[in-house]
Formats: sequence, C-alpha cells, structure tokens
Amino acid sequence: MTTLSQTDQVLIIPKLAAADKKEVLDELVAAAGQVFDPTLAPGLDPELVTAHLEAREELGSTGIGDGMAIPHGRIEGLRETILVCGRSSKGIPFDADDGRPVHIFLLLLTPTSADCPYLSYLAELVLFLRNPLIRSRLLQAESRAELAAILREKTAGREAHG
Repeated sequence: MTTLSQTDQVLIIPKLAAADKKEVLDELVAAAGQVFDPTLAPGLDPELVTAHLEAREELGSTGIGDGMAIPHGRIEGLRETILVCGRSSKGIPFDADDGRPVHIFLLLLTPTSADCPYLSYLAELVLFLRNPLIRSRLLQAESRAELAAILREKTAGREAHG
C-alpha cells in the first residue's frame, strides 16, 4: 500500500498570518512555492495552483470539522507530492462542516499522473486528523520541529501517540 511516507516534501508554517480562506490558500501555496523549482514542477505558477485550490473550495469546503482542513489538488506539471502544514492559534473561518474556525491546515498537492495515489493520500490525512490525540498534539506543539515530528510519525506510517 502506498502511504504518505513516500511524500517527498513536507513544509511547516507554525504561525499562519492569514485571516481568511483566500489568505490561507495564498500562504500555504507560497510555502509550497519554496519547492516549485524546475526539477519538481517545471513552469509551475503558484497563482495557478491557488486558483485551482479556490475552484476546488467552491465545489465544497475542505474544512473537515474539529478545527481541521485539508485543501488539496492534483497539479499538472508537479513531479512530487507536497504536504504543507499550517497552524493558526486563533483559528480562521474556512466554511468547515461544523462551522467552526480552522486551526490546522494540511495542504496536499499531488501530480496528475495515474500512478499517484491521490485519493489514498487524502483518505490517510482525513483518518490522521480524525484522531483527537493527533489534533491535540498538533495544536499544542510549541515549535516547527515538534509539528514536523508529529507529521513525520504519520508519514512514516506509524500511529502518532502522545
């Protein structure tokens, strides 16, 4: 089974500056843009990625409730899967299922190739964030390193216990 352990890039934003949905998507994509280089995504335009994510959000919010959201998209020209974790201590309105602000965002960008298990990755992230212990640990982590360690536990295929 393919898991997120094969995710090539994981980026962390421990303190999002964004105040609304558009700003969150812009900030997450800007972070992902750190790896939008010719070897990973030739000619990839962060503005096009943001537009793609906004179009996806118009179909239905990727806010899954309990203060969590997983904006996601299959991106033409992307050669590697990228995961960006962003956190907001105050919470950001994101049209989540439960109407509550979102504190943890996991942006998932994958290639469009048929061999990329996009839906498996997405399902894995949903299950990961449905665990109340995980949510608590992500919210309470005091540093970028702690957030990264929690995500590494998951992307290594282990349960992230406290």
